[in-house]
Amino acid sequence: MTGPDQSGQVCVVGLGKIGLPLAVQYASRGLQVVGCDLSAEVVEAVNRGQSPIAAEEGLDERLAAAVGQGLLRATTDTAAAVAGSRTVVIIVPVLLTAANVPDLAALDAATETIARGLQKDTLVLVESTVPVGTTRGRVGTGLEASGLTMGRDFRLACSPERVYSGRIFADLRAYPKVVGGIDEESTQAAARFYSQALDATIFTVRDAETAEFVKLAESVYRDVNIALANELARTAAQAGVDVGEAIAAANSQPFSHIHQPGVGVGGHCMPVNPYFLIDGLGPAPLTSLARQINDGMAQYAGERLAAALGGLSGRRVLILGLAYRANVKEVAYSSALLLSRVLSEAGAAVLVHDPLFSPQEIEELGLRPASLEPPPAVDAVVVQAYHDEYRGLDLSAFQGCRAVLDGRNVLSRQAVEACGMKYLGIGR
Repeated sequence: MTGPDQSGQVCVVGLGKIGLPLAVQYASRGLQVVGCDLSAEVVEAVNRGQSPIAAEEGLDERLAAAVGQGLLRATTDTAAAVAGSRTVVIIVPVLLTAANVPDLAALDAATETIARGLQKDTLVLVESTVPVGTTRGRVGTGLEASGLTMGRDFRLACSPERVYSGRIFADLRAYPKVVGGIDEESTQAAARFYSQALDATIFTVRDAETAEFVKLAESVYRDVNIALANELARTAAQAGVDVGEAIAAANSQPFSHIHQPGVGVGGHCMPVNPYFLIDGLGPAPLTSLARQINDGMAQYAGERLAAALGGLSGRRVLILGLAYRANVKEVAYSSALLLSRVLSEAGAAVLVHDPLFSPQEIEELGLRPASLEPPPAVDAVVVQAYHDEYRGLDLSAFQGCRAVLDGRNVLSRQAVEACGMKYLGIGR
């Protein structure tokens, strides 16, 4: 089988928060790129050179330039785009069902559509984070519905995304690109493509399964580390120790790399990827326990508030920050959702504010939006995502507020107490 013509068109399937920056990155290297998405609204915005994704550094300018130079276009006709491409990159979401089982529906649908347009000698790359064995056993097998055989008629590799929302282009430059194919030829073809499309070092591994496992290992490491930090925070609180000071001192030893505690862990990776290990390859008791600890921080926060307020029934609590982390408009598995549920079940009236989301967007999630102009009368405030807009917030303006739960350990205890409110940190 001859190698794919790397100068041919690149098709990116999925123009979400990572897929669109990837498409723009490839175009910035002079490649002809077509992006595919199910949303006609997203496709129309991209073809206008307007990003449908907020707060991704450099994306607006680079997208406009790529479209203006004729290097990037978008379409909803994925099969046709694949038929005209030499390289296909799959970056669709793989999340969880309500039972915490990997939900591969979007990946299966994308694979089925790609198979309808797949041509001989095409290189297919799976960038979505997937359970081990998915690239070969699910995507590859699904693509063979085209009548082509993986390894003989088309090449297939896994190269999981390793980027962080808000700084994707910087991460694409900084982090080595891990690549593993279903065979050596696929690995080398993928390495050649990424050498052309990225500025990063290419890190080849033995096979697609190893590449898939790398991303799971990264996510599990972080989740377990945060669970450790949360456990330390809860025990430090009992000892009257400031866990932040203790962690900083402990990390001065070169073998200690303890992360920071918080009210919970959100996003598309850490609350999701560990279950790919637990469900597909388990038992994984340490990984499972870390998930329980981190998701349990919402209950812990509720108990802290209940103790400070003499119960939660009938109390009004304002959560600051719906997003799963600061300055990113993304709600995936946000701790705000777990926290809101815990507080509501305890009888509290929960209000949510986030400057990145409209009141309607908050309501669509079944939550009650709040305005800070003026601030509402509440019994307690919870800092869940510390957006830049909150840095100058005057807590004294919250009438009747008796307690502030600093879910990210970012506030000054002295400043909170100066307002006559009880300060509740995570291990502080």
